[in-house]
Amino acid sequence: MARELVYTGFMSLDGVVDSPGGTVEGHRSGGWVMDTEFVPEAFALKGEELADTTALLFGRRSYEAFAPIWRDSEDHAAYKDLPKYVVSTTLAADALLDGWGETTILRSADDVAKLKQTEGGAIFVHGSAELARNLAAADLIDRYNLLVFPVLLGAGKGLFDRSDRDKRSLRLRESATYSNGVAKLVYDVVD
Repeated sequence: MARELVYTGFMSLDGVVDSPGGTVEGHRSGGWVMDTEFVPEAFALKGEELADTTALLFGRRSYEAFAPIWRDSEDHAAYKDLPKYVVSTTLAADALLDGWGETTILRSADDVAKLKQTEGGAIFVHGSAELARNLAAADLIDRYNLLVFPVLLGAGKGLFDRSDRDKRSLRLRESATYSNGVAKLVYDVVD
């Protein structure tokens, strides 16, 4: 049985997933998650994911953004000893961050497909919009864990590819809405 590959992220109602906490991508609406009233139960999904994660998968830019912060974060201490994978055609091994556990560079979607066939549990993709689009195009994503925020940004990286491709159906596994307008949507990709 293949390991489950789960994309998890914060998303605006118009599908933008970049710069939820800052202005990394450079559009004027960066930091949009911080503009929403904090309601702890709206973020409970993130804690649940910690328990389910057996490996992390990143694109290069997300790895470079998350690794230095998460390595020293008490909130992400459980990730320190998990295997981590970075999908990049350009990242050199000597650019990997020291002190954050085992990290392997994968060079293609085919490498990710091979990883899914190994023993182990769920592999979670955080951020990494471009990687997520490429993995979805290769039919490798099994589930989407989304926290959708009540904001329309109009600019930024979208999670989903807009090219004409075969339809993929999703089955709602779980949903909830919160007093701050955030909606939790967990979808399984249906084969």
